[in-house]
Amino acid sequence: MKIGILKEIQGDKRVALLPENVVKLQQMNVALAIEQGAGEGAFISDQQYREAGAEIQTGDQVMLESDMLVRIHPFTGEEISHMGSGKVLLSLFNPLTNKELMQVAAEKGHTLFSLDMIPRITRAQSMDVLSSMATTAGYKAVLDAANNLPSFFPMFMTAAGTIRPAKILILGAGVAGLQAIATARKLGGVVEAFDVRTAVKEEVQSLGGKFIEVEGAREKQDSGGYAVEQTEEYKKKQQQLIHDHAVKSDVVITTAQIPGKRAPVLLKKETVEKMKAGSVVVDLAASSGGNCELTQDNQKLIHQGVIIVGNSNYPSDLPADASKMFGNNLLNFMKLLIDEQGALVLNFDDEIVEKSCITHDNQIVHERLKE
Repeated sequence: MKIGILKEIQGDKRVALLPENVVKLQQMNVALAIEQGAGEGAFISDQQYREAGAEIQTGDQVMLESDMLVRIHPFTGEEISHMGSGKVLLSLFNPLTNKELMQVAAEKGHTLFSLDMIPRITRAQSMDVLSSMATTAGYKAVLDAANNLPSFFPMFMTAAGTIRPAKILILGAGVAGLQAIATARKLGGVVEAFDVRTAVKEEVQSLGGKFIEVEGAREKQDSGGYAVEQTEEYKKKQQQLIHDHAVKSDVVITTAQIPGKRAPVLLKKETVEKMKAGSVVVDLAASSGGNCELTQDNQKLIHQGVIIVGNSNYPSDLPADASKMFGNNLLNFMKLLIDEQGALVLNFDDEIVEKSCITHDNQIVHERLKE
């Protein structure tokens, strides 16, 4: 079997596999083809891939000649239609909101695995690309906030007087939120965090943050660690509490998302307008609509003195380590699909394989999409 690694879309510096991953895959009797220049953004040259044993090809050659194709960003409908048929495709397809693309893949006979649908179970932790990318996003978001904030994060006691520490509010205490809490605390900020899942309270407190709790939250045991839709009564209580804490904060970092749905709006326009001039909002949910009502994806704007940064692609700003983490997760997942002879083996009795497979045998096979 031949695996092809394609260059990411313009503006993303990551690459799906590093040379060290290529070496391990070759030991599994698999051939590798890398699109020319795919690793440049992560400071990996074509020569390094050659030395690891991969073949360097054009993007068209990789698509046509490879049995399995991998990219972090999803393939477009046009690419899927023109790469032949019967390929195995691995990417972050976000299938719950890209259903038409999934239908195109099914019609072309491709077997498609969406890495963002890997179940969040203990055995799959080593394959969890979402958590890896969220870790980099939470870390980088705090650094970006610090760069935009016109004041210090830590307290300083100087001959010129005492500088009070910055107050940081984190909305959403998933992987990105917890990493943001840890980083903000290391920089000396006073951190508060809100999440509808009361189970994360101890984690927030263990990192030095104060947990803001609204009573009456709905939680599901099978939600995969994500937040779920809440009642209107709860949303009103939540909105008021977030407003009260946000207007006193110097930085608000929002991370809340619900798979397959628009990101919940947690920071209203009227709240932003009550925040202090010079305050910073960093919205990690910008690509799915944003947690802040004023967010614009991939843009930084200033609204009545408040700086609002919409960025869902912070991992691209840490391409070396983000690529390393993604590649290791991907390699662990590929081991479920490749036997000792380097052949493709699809064991749909394996929960991880079953729940991450979206299309197979010219049809959509994932239960949630079929419903």
